[in-house]
Amino acid sequence: MIRLLALAILLCVACRWIFGKWPWEYLRAQSPADRSLARARAILDVSPRATPDEIRAAHRRIATINHPDRGGSATALQEANAARDLLLDHLSRTRTEPPE
Repeated sequence: MIRLLALAILLCVACRWIFGKWPWEYLRAQSPADRSLARARAILDVSPRATPDEIRAAHRRIATINHPDRGGSATALQEANAARDLLLDHLSRTRTEPPE
């Protein structure tokens, strides 16, 4: 029984070390804000650690593809614009907030 408990603790620590999260953090439901940030990152195809310059470059790339003057969709361009604005706003807020 103690071996099983030790193995479980070891696996939890390994998960934290490898993935940066405790196993039970994967069980929590995402908040609506987290879901919208994840969707914005998916639209622009950027990582969660993307810099403002990477976000702007990804937006430029998506905007070039989806611009209505080039046969793209106005809705897709609006989504890309909203995704860029959301991610840049989130980055500016997280950088100006004092650490807890």
